[in-house]
Amino acid sequence: MTESWRPSQERIAASRLSAFIEEAQTRWGREFPDYAALHRWSIEHPDEFWLSLWDFAGVIGERGGAVVLDRDRMPGARWFPEARVNFAENLLRRRDDADALVFWGEGRVSRRLSHGELQRKVAQLAAAMRASGVVQGDRIAAYLPNLPEAIVVMLAAASIGAIYTSASPDFGVQGVLDRFGQVEPKLLFAADGYFYNGKTIDSLAKIAEVVARMPSVLKVVIVPYVEASPDLAKIRSATMFEDFIAPHRDAADIEYARLPFDHPLYIMYSSGTTGVPKCIVHCAGGVLLQHLKEHQLHGDLKPGDRCFYFTTCGWMMWNWLASGLASGATLLLYDGSPFLRGGNILFDYADAEGMTHFGTSAKFIDAIAKIQLAPIQSHKLEKLRAMFSTGSPLVPEAFDYVYRAVKRDLHLASISGGTDIVSCFVLGNPIAPVHRGEIQCAALGMAVVVFDEQGMPVREEKGELVCTRPFPSMPIGFWNDPLGSKYRAAYFERFDKVWCHGDFAEITAHGGFIIHGRSDATLNPGGVRIGTAEIYRQVEKLPEVVESIVIGQNWPPDEVADVRVVLFVKLADGLALDEPLMARIKQVIRDNTTPRHVPAKVLQVADIPRTKSGKIVELAVRNVVHGEPVKNVEALANPEALEYFRGRPELAN
Repeated sequence: MTESWRPSQERIAASRLSAFIEEAQTRWGREFPDYAALHRWSIEHPDEFWLSLWDFAGVIGERGGAVVLDRDRMPGARWFPEARVNFAENLLRRRDDADALVFWGEGRVSRRLSHGELQRKVAQLAAAMRASGVVQGDRIAAYLPNLPEAIVVMLAAASIGAIYTSASPDFGVQGVLDRFGQVEPKLLFAADGYFYNGKTIDSLAKIAEVVARMPSVLKVVIVPYVEASPDLAKIRSATMFEDFIAPHRDAADIEYARLPFDHPLYIMYSSGTTGVPKCIVHCAGGVLLQHLKEHQLHGDLKPGDRCFYFTTCGWMMWNWLASGLASGATLLLYDGSPFLRGGNILFDYADAEGMTHFGTSAKFIDAIAKIQLAPIQSHKLEKLRAMFSTGSPLVPEAFDYVYRAVKRDLHLASISGGTDIVSCFVLGNPIAPVHRGEIQCAALGMAVVVFDEQGMPVREEKGELVCTRPFPSMPIGFWNDPLGSKYRAAYFERFDKVWCHGDFAEITAHGGFIIHGRSDATLNPGGVRIGTAEIYRQVEKLPEVVESIVIGQNWPPDEVADVRVVLFVKLADGLALDEPLMARIKQVIRDNTTPRHVPAKVLQVADIPRTKSGKIVELAVRNVVHGEPVKNVEALANPEALEYFRGRPELAN
């Protein structure tokens, strides 16, 4: 792969990663001539690495002596077993008048909170929670847009030792009950509605139904967003946010509960497209250390930086963004459609607020490339140093587009991990070159390799992305899984004592990574494994194709002896799939991949189903095509799109 960008020597010297390397070399008497040597040390000497990170990042709390016990157990290793920390205390380390949070709601609403104001608001809410009977281990649920109050609620809950869980307001009633209903929250925070693509969506009726069916909720706290004084009459036990904290206006200090490193912080949810979502429990210490590492060492986030990620409160990137406060950064929050103002609104935000780190999805980059947006011509983006992309593989052409049309001197970091670890396995390196189409490196402290079918490590071959040693942000378990059987089945059944993540991946010659798609969606025509991303990359080059989804259909029907590749395409407005376009689609795939990649069928659809976080759902489409049930349509943002795939006569021959 060709080199797209190389950091200057000045930029390398000023990076947090270079400072960390210098400190670690001096402290341990070691030499790290390159990133590979540094990564190898972080794996082989986890006690030295994680101890160095704790001190370098200035973690607030009592560290204790031991770094890791039972380090050969996976799962089962215990990190910092003597430590006492509080997550919120680490995120609220600043109390000055600089911006902590800036919020834009589709350009209609803007607000900002200083670090001092944020601390006071959290103090008031934490006092109100305690007065309502919230104690360590209670669950606090947020059904909120990406508002400042979502951060405030999370920090207040964490300060007490309560467990925070969230869902975005576009979830339907059953989707919320499938998640929150399992964990039985004591308090529910919700907004009266939200804005999307210029429209106002009311949430009050949904909230009323959710609360009526969730008896664990003792109090519903409503954040007014679309109306100044929403009518709460139909919602059981409801009060306004300001009324809830009003008796505690004088609260100035926060009573932080310093708790064990592995005390639960978050309950997060799997996508739920194959059944009721799994409730994944993450611990405070693990999340804090992982995010400090990823922000400061891999993302070069520094005090005073202004960090943005386009996300809802139902995606793990919200939790990842929130931790930026622990590095002294300002969080730039946005809620609504990213395509307003002709696709320019996020770049308007970047200029207006001096954004230094721009986080988004590969699909957003693909979409603005399709409409030939050129922020490099229309925006200054003077402060922007880094752009992060996740959610799906970032294709080589997207790297070309970013450096051509967004900014030339930019650290473009494709990153990949998941809700399962609330962090990354592979991500960026601010002191190394960026190669088009590649994720730069395995994360420090993460023993990431690619296994073949026999469980042997391979390079420059496609296989399963795995992690062979424990790491601090492994889940502490699943909710309501006391024996851990569901947890072990999810990650450790394929290879003994090895985390199998479910990505079909490849390590490149110089240590980069390419994700070829999800393993469970990998195609297998004639017994040859094909990553779906390889097909999407070729098809979506064509200007006529807006988006595509590919599955393997059992063929002949009712047999599992083989599959044939079936490609569905969503075309630009007004276009129809004719024989010449179908031939071009097949030819571009054949010319750039192999004959096995060429679909047996190419069909047009009006829309493609996706999860709330924007990921297309190959398995759900495959189930529909095979006449099998989709177990949890509530996980989808547009479940009606499944009907475009049902009963297609073209797939019967």
